[in-house]
Amino acid sequence: MRRRTKIIIAVLVAAGAYTFFKDDIAQFWDGLHVKLAEYPAPKNTKWLNQNVSDKDIGWFYHADQGTRTFGIPYEWFMALEQPSLTAMLWSADPFSDPAYLDRYGFIPDPFDKKALPIGFAHGDAMLDPTGEPWRNPTNKQDMTGIGLTCAACHTGRFTYKDTAVIINGGPALTDLLKLKQGIGVALFETRYLPGRFGRFAKRILGPDSTLDERETLKYQIDQVLNQYNQTLTLEKRVASRSIEEGYGRLDALNRIGNQVFSIDLKNPDNYAGSSAPVHYPRIWNTPWFDWVQYNGSIMQPMVRNAGESLGVSSELNLTDPSKGLFKSSVNVKKLYDMEEMVKGKNPPNPKDGFSGLQSPKWPADILPPIDQTLAAKGAELYKDRCQGCHRPPISSEAFYDFNNTKWWRTNQNGEHVMVLENIPIDHVGTDPAQATDMIARTVALPANLGIDETGFAFALGKVVEKTVNYIYDRPQPPLDENGKPKPPLSEAERQRLDGYMPNELRGEMKYKVRPLNGVWATPPYLHNASVPSVYALLSPIEERPTKFYLGNREYDPVNLGYKTDYLANGFEFDTSIRGNSNSGHQFRKEYDKDKPVTGIIGKYLEPSDRKALIEYLKTL
Repeated sequence: MRRRTKIIIAVLVAAGAYTFFKDDIAQFWDGLHVKLAEYPAPKNTKWLNQNVSDKDIGWFYHADQGTRTFGIPYEWFMALEQPSLTAMLWSADPFSDPAYLDRYGFIPDPFDKKALPIGFAHGDAMLDPTGEPWRNPTNKQDMTGIGLTCAACHTGRFTYKDTAVIINGGPALTDLLKLKQGIGVALFETRYLPGRFGRFAKRILGPDSTLDERETLKYQIDQVLNQYNQTLTLEKRVASRSIEEGYGRLDALNRIGNQVFSIDLKNPDNYAGSSAPVHYPRIWNTPWFDWVQYNGSIMQPMVRNAGESLGVSSELNLTDPSKGLFKSSVNVKKLYDMEEMVKGKNPPNPKDGFSGLQSPKWPADILPPIDQTLAAKGAELYKDRCQGCHRPPISSEAFYDFNNTKWWRTNQNGEHVMVLENIPIDHVGTDPAQATDMIARTVALPANLGIDETGFAFALGKVVEKTVNYIYDRPQPPLDENGKPKPPLSEAERQRLDGYMPNELRGEMKYKVRPLNGVWATPPYLHNASVPSVYALLSPIEERPTKFYLGNREYDPVNLGYKTDYLANGFEFDTSIRGNSNSGHQFRKEYDKDKPVTGIIGKYLEPSDRKALIEYLKTL
């Protein structure tokens, strides 16, 4: 009787607690559920010939650039189970299952079905949250890193009917923030669900671990969860200035800044909202551009790539002079090798075009064939409406007019690189948030870093430059024939690794314009992914959708975009939100070249003209 009374009292107390704290409980419960879209498995997977061998592209998929993106060792990642509260009773499937990671948008490796998805890299020994070597509590062996590499964000995929098509160098359709949430929930459940922790400990420590070793492992998990909670606290603090990124987008520069100036520097006041997400850019031909990023803000390839590596959590010491300020796990050699694979061995020329990774050709064996008659009409429209900004097609001799100094310059090695025009935003009229926020953001730095910049972009450029130079200044691996480290790099070798371009930065209210080869394979459009298809982009703004879903993978070969129908647990894109505007780049009847209006760039295109242009763009 007494036991029954206690149960009734406990139930009443629990009910009362739920009534009083139901909002907090609901929020907590919701946070433990990672909501992912479901996708049918394609029957076939094909990747297009883009002038890179299977061996080289397979290496690129998993080349370690020194990142520790998830804050946990590789061994933990492989031992984690998928988030599931039922795992208290029985085991869940591995978190690392490629089919599960595919639901976050990460593409299974087409060459090795058992490998981690494209863009995941297994690294060297890593540091724990205190900055000390991360050791296994049982065998005291170094734990090793796992992180994302370039291919995670720059490998595209679409499906058409039963076939998946891989676009190397294209924009990914991943949701990185949702992946981090999934890992956080999995770790939380591992720590606090006894059955799950027991299985995890057995995988990490072995079957005969001691109580002390298991307690040490719990402490290590607590350290990671504490880091996750600190970041969540910072995210909540800037939530009013942030917008959801969703599939295929990331506020890359702000997130790099948060990692470097807030997390690495241990300064919460430097944390900023993710206020201007951008669409992952296509990277073919990029090494031959003079300026990169959507706002044309970075010149040097090494600074661009090392900055990206720091942004996805390569280790960086900015707080402890005794361990070497700017010491980092960034792998500059791998970054250079990846850049060279994309770049190719020969500069662009009229005979061979661009070497290295090339833009994909329309796959007529998978997608409907091109209407050549309609494409010919589109070619004339392209010449009249598009070529002034986007240049002649790269297959034409006119493109390689090296005497035109508005189009070409030479780098420090005498090679021709493209001069990309930066178009003022008050002309093109697209959403200004990415350029505005980069210019407006400031950071506070301690004097001992030797950086007197407070503007975000310029301070970041200095941090990256000092990080790279720290590595350049040290004896270089691997060992020479006598077993000794090679000497620090010569000036000539530094120039080579830097891509023969100086570290120049700029912040302007402009967006760069680039050639359109392969553009058909890179939806959605505009820098912020606010326009779902080429047809919508060629249409006046009142004909563009104001809301649509991102996350669908099925390709629309008529309009050149992804399907935008409702997708359960997908991302609903709302163009009314700051940073998400679909304005600008319009062809309208009001166009008058002598009376420019912001956002109107050309004469109105009839629907039949849009279709002709689309057909021509398929040929580029």
